[in-house]
Amino acid sequence: MATTSLGQKLEISHAVYGQLRKHGEETYPHECCGVLLGKALDGINEVEVAVRAGNTRTDSAHNRYHIAPQELVSIQRQAREQDLDIVGFYHSHPDHPARWSVTDFNEAHWLGCSYVITSVEQGIAGQTNSFFLAGTGEDDKRFEDEEIHVRPERC
Repeated sequence: MATTSLGQKLEISHAVYGQLRKHGEETYPHECCGVLLGKALDGINEVEVAVRAGNTRTDSAHNRYHIAPQELVSIQRQAREQDLDIVGFYHSHPDHPARWSVTDFNEAHWLGCSYVITSVEQGIAGQTNSFFLAGTGEDDKRFEDEEIHVRPERC
């Protein structure tokens, strides 16, 4: 897990963390993708639910992902119904490090959200890292390493 502490943190339950990693294993050798629902509170993106999304990329599904706009709207409605917000996105990197790529950066537009990447090596989830999309707009957006805190299940 990422342990860099730059003030921003992703907090996620052990179960949800396991779900997004398992999703990457299940879609290997293609990238998985999904949306993280929760609340943004005082520099912490607190994840309550990970919603799987379909990877609509047909040209390079092994190293690219895309969530259809209509599916994203549906997930956003689901979040509102649960009094949650979209606080991040996740995807896998099959046989590639859990670091953001130029494509990941260019296609990231949700400022204030966490972007979680899991490396899946030969079908087994490895390193998982999170990157916070900081800035005020497209001109100054940047990814910052983000600490992941995996919390025990709540009673």
